[in-house]
Amino acid sequence: MSAWTSDALSRIGSADELRLSSFRPDGTLRPYVIIWVVRVGDDVYIRSAYGPGNGWFRRAQASGTGRVKVPGLEQDVTFVAPAPDAHAAIDAAYHAKYDRYGPGIVNTVVGPDVVAVTLRLVPQD
Repeated sequence: MSAWTSDALSRIGSADELRLSSFRPDGTLRPYVIIWVVRVGDDVYIRSAYGPGNGWFRRAQASGTGRVKVPGLEQDVTFVAPAPDAHAAIDAAYHAKYDRYGPGIVNTVVGPDVVAVTLRLVPQD
C-alpha cells in the first residue's frame, strides 16, 4: 500500500469535508457523499456518524475501495481498519477539528461507539 504525499495530507487536513465514493462491482463509482475527515500524523480516517447501517459505510466496507475528493486532490483509496490503539488520537483529531460545531454533532463521531465504524483511507498508486 502507498503512503499519502505531504501535499495530499495538507489538503485533506485543511478540508472541512471530504467527498467519498465507493466502487460498484462493475468498477463504476457510486455517487459521492460528503463526510468529515481527520488526519492523524500520516494517516487519514473517516467515521460513520450514524452507525454501521449508514449506506456509504456499508458500501465502502463491501467494496473495499473507492475515491475521495477535496479541493485540489482526487485519489483512489483502499478502506482498511485502523490499528486498535489509534482511536484515542482519532477522537482527539475530531475534537480539534470539529468541536466548533458543538458536542451534539461531534459526539456522533467520537467515543467507543464509533470504533467499529472507523476506516483508515490508504491511497492507491
